Amino acid sequence: MWGIHRSRYADCNGSEASEEAEIVVNIGGVRQVLYGDVLNRFPETRLAELVDCSLKSSEETSLLCDDYDPDTGEFYFDRDPDAFKCIIELYFYGEIHVKRGICPMCFMKEMEFWKVDSGFLDECCKSHLKEVEEELAEIAEKVKTILVDREGDPSAAGWQRFQVCVWRLMEKPESSLPAHIIAILSFIFILVSSVVMCVGTIPDLQVEDSEGNLTENPTLEVIETVCIGWFTVEYLLRLISSPNKIKFALSFMNIIDFMAIMPFFVVLTLTSFGAGVMELANVQQAVQALRIMRIARIFKLARHSSGLQTLTSALKSSLKELGLLLMYMGVGVFLFSALGYTMEQNHPDTLFTSIPQSFWWAVITMTTVGYGDVYPKTTLGRCNAAISFLCGVIAIALPIHPIINNFVLFYNKQQVLETAAKHEIELMALRSEDAQRGDAHGHGHGHVCATEAWDWGGGACRGDNLEPKGREGVRTPSSVDTSHESTAEAAEYPVS
Repeated sequence: MWGIHRSRYADCNGSEASEEAEIVVNIGGVRQVLYGDVLNRFPETRLAELVDCSLKSSEETSLLCDDYDPDTGEFYFDRDPDAFKCIIELYFYGEIHVKRGICPMCFMKEMEFWKVDSGFLDECCKSHLKEVEEELAEIAEKVKTILVDREGDPSAAGWQRFQVCVWRLMEKPESSLPAHIIAILSFIFILVSSVVMCVGTIPDLQVEDSEGNLTENPTLEVIETVCIGWFTVEYLLRLISSPNKIKFALSFMNIIDFMAIMPFFVVLTLTSFGAGVMELANVQQAVQALRIMRIARIFKLARHSSGLQTLTSALKSSLKELGLLLMYMGVGVFLFSALGYTMEQNHPDTLFTSIPQSFWWAVITMTTVGYGDVYPKTTLGRCNAAISFLCGVIAIALPIHPIINNFVLFYNKQQVLETAAKHEIELMALRSEDAQRGDAHGHGHGHVCATEAWDWGGGACRGDNLEPKGREGVRTPSSVDTSHESTAEAAEYPVS
């Protein structure tokens, strides 16, 4: 049995009143003295179990620590001293704060080793840990996607393999050179189609039909037909190769793709019925509406632009701010249009004929557009216009800053996730090479933290501070310089 040092301390009257067990621990080269009554505040933890080591056998004690020095009564733990500084706060303050620079996922493993429940984490640390777990899950998903794009599914059958190949060709530009070329061609067709749609409305480029009506230039129609043919083939190939047809058809971007090609075939079908059908007023209006729907193809650019995708996601995450903006503007428009109508209705040449008609003036005034088609003519009306202008500037400016912040945060997060995913792929390749080299030489490898792709305030994962373990795989307290108390001077340690 090993004895535990005990010290006598004085009570409030100055007399020696009680005895307290001293627990000397060495955490990765950092020596610290703890007291039994402090550790017993949380008896379920590993440190509290050290208090009663005098009643346990040597085998039981060896299960609690990595090594024990009976001469100094020192328990050695091959753990992170920085994380232990946070763990020990539990016994003094009743909660734990994760300090900046410590990998959250590694810290959770430290808490698990010291048998400390995660419920003792402070709320701010819990929310940060949840964010890290979500981001790591996103990294894992990106890594899985990249690996599938590179290697494919070896268990897939012939048709499934063909589907995967076509899907990667049409949806994953980074998977291969042909896929990258197809993405560039699709981008060019979108630009050409959009330009042709705009240029086709210029009267000088239009031609007259037999009845003297202006119609689109035949050359531009041919270019339009070629572009629609490309879009159609692209959409059908993606639909056929899609692993989930229903999800594909209901996707927002795929709905836009369908709307970009559908008007062409509807107009083609109506034209095939003959001139009699096309002369109907309702049919002409429908054809005109379908032609206008061609502008939806410009949104296809979002498929090939990560910036547009980020903007869309940022706007989705800013719906609350956009709602506030609309609410501010709605209240202002209603208020100032009613005031403007009240102040201007007695003027003989008033332009404010009703409150609903005044909505237009309030909108263009609060948004600082000011077309000048409607304006106040009385002194009170002009004062009302000045106040509405100032209130409009403030109402628009207030929610804009959070929306910009959301865009910047989302964009930076996407960049970090992509970089971390690529870094993780490189680490996996290095580990695979090291494993093969180790198998060839008969040597094992140290642990590398799975989250070292992240840089949490200066690099938290200590996987890069590894050194070979000593005899029996554990460094003993005598082999560590325990004179250094600071983290910077502590010896490096292997992750167990």
